[in-house]
Amino acid sequence: MDDTKTMQASDHAHYLHPFTDHKALGERGVRVMVRGEGIYLWDSEGKKILDGMSGLWCVNLGYGRHSISKAVFEQMETLPFYNSFFNTTNVPAVKLAEKLARIAPPGFEHVFFTGSGSEANDTNVRMVRRYWDLKGQPQRHTIISRFNAYHGSTMAGASLGGMEGMHAQGGLPIPGIVHIRQPNYLEAGRGMSEDEFGIEAASWLEEKILDVGPEKVAAFIGEPIQGAGGVVIPPSTYWPEIQRICDKYGILIIADEVITGFGRTGQMFASELFGIKPDLITFAKGVTSGYIPLGGVLVGERVAEVLIGQGGEFAHGFTYSGHPVACAAALESIRILEEEKIVQRVREDTGPYLAQRFATLSDHPLVGYANSCGFVAGLNLVRRKGPTIHGHEYFDPKLEVGMVCRGYMFNNGMIMRAVGDRMIIAPPLIMTRGQIDEMVALIRRCLDDTYADLKQRGWM
Repeated sequence: MDDTKTMQASDHAHYLHPFTDHKALGERGVRVMVRGEGIYLWDSEGKKILDGMSGLWCVNLGYGRHSISKAVFEQMETLPFYNSFFNTTNVPAVKLAEKLARIAPPGFEHVFFTGSGSEANDTNVRMVRRYWDLKGQPQRHTIISRFNAYHGSTMAGASLGGMEGMHAQGGLPIPGIVHIRQPNYLEAGRGMSEDEFGIEAASWLEEKILDVGPEKVAAFIGEPIQGAGGVVIPPSTYWPEIQRICDKYGILIIADEVITGFGRTGQMFASELFGIKPDLITFAKGVTSGYIPLGGVLVGERVAEVLIGQGGEFAHGFTYSGHPVACAAALESIRILEEEKIVQRVREDTGPYLAQRFATLSDHPLVGYANSCGFVAGLNLVRRKGPTIHGHEYFDPKLEVGMVCRGYMFNNGMIMRAVGDRMIIAPPLIMTRGQIDEMVALIRRCLDDTYADLKQRGWM
C-alpha cells in the first residue's frame, strides 16, 4: 500500500474535493481512509475511528456488509448496465420500485430513479412545474424553501437549499425559488414555548405565499429535520401547521428525506413521524447504505395521476436512472433493514437510549443545548451558560470553536461534524447500547480537551 505522504501528495496534485479550500487542504494534508468494519474506520496510519456521521449520513447499515457486496457483484456479472430509455427496463429497477412502493407512506405507488439526492431535487423542480403545466396553471412556477436548508449541490438543488455560501457563488438561486426562515427554536424562539414557536415559524410560509401570490406558488420543500444546517429538529407543532397551510392554498409538499429516510428517525420515513403528507419524497443515501450511488423521487398519486393520466412526454431523465447494480444494492440494503428489524430497534430501543445518553452531555460546561431524534443529534458549544437556553453567551464565530472541537474529535478517534459551533452526529443505525456508551464517552473526552484548550487560549 502506498504510504500516507505519497497519497497526500498525489491527492493534492490531482483530486479536487467537494466543499474544500484546496490551498489550505494541500498545506494540511488529507486523511486517507483505507478500511471500514461495522461502525469503525481505519486510516492509512492505522488509527481506529468511530464513525459518528455514517460516512455522510448514509452508511446506515455499517461497513463490511458482505451480502450487499455479493448482490452488487452478481448483478455486475449478470447485467452491469442498461438504460431505461427507449421503452426498456431491467429486473432490479422494477423490483426496487415495487419494494419502495410497499414501504413508502400510503399513496406512493410510483418512483423516478436518479443517481443522487441532488439529481432527485432537480427532478422535483422539473416534475412540479410539469404538473402545474398539465393542470393548466403554468403561472404556478415558484417553489418556496428555507434558509439554511440543504437540498443538494446542482444548480437547482443548491438554489432550493438556503446556504449563503453556496448562493454567493454562481449566481444562485435560479429564478422561481424563494426562501423563508428556518424553524430553529434556539435561534428565534425567545419568549415562546416550543409549541408556540412551531406555529409562529410555520406562519412564515403563509406570509411568503401571500407575498408571492397563491396562484403563483407551485410547492414547498423542506427536510423533516434540517441535517447539514445543524440538525434543526422542529417543534412538534410545525409540520402539521405547514401541512394545513399547503392544503389551504393547494400547494404541493416535497419532503426531502435524503438524510431522514430509511430508518434514521425510527420510522422508515420521517414524514410518518412528523405527520407530513407529502406529494413527493426525495430519497438517496440510506437506500443503498451508501455502498453505491442511488437517488430518486417517490411520486404521490396526486402528481402521478396527472403525469401519467394526461399523457405526453416528461422530457427529463438520466443515463443512470434505474441503474441495475445500484438497484440490486438497494434491494439488499432494504432486505437487511427489514430482516434485522433495524428501524424498529432504533424506534423502540437504541434511539431512546441514544437520546438518554446524549442528553447527559448537557452538564458539560461547554454544552448549552443538546437534543436528538432517533439516530441524529446535536449540541451547541457556548462560552458561558445562562439561566435558560436563550440566555447563553456564545463564542465569536470568527474563533471557529466548532472546528477546534472537531480537531479533538478526529485526534481522539471520533467523527463528529461541526456546523458553526454546533456539533452533530448521525451514527450508523446498527449501533448497540454499548457502542452508544463508547461514543458518548469519546464525545465527552473531546469536549474536555476542547474546554482545556479554550481556557488556555483565554477564550473562556
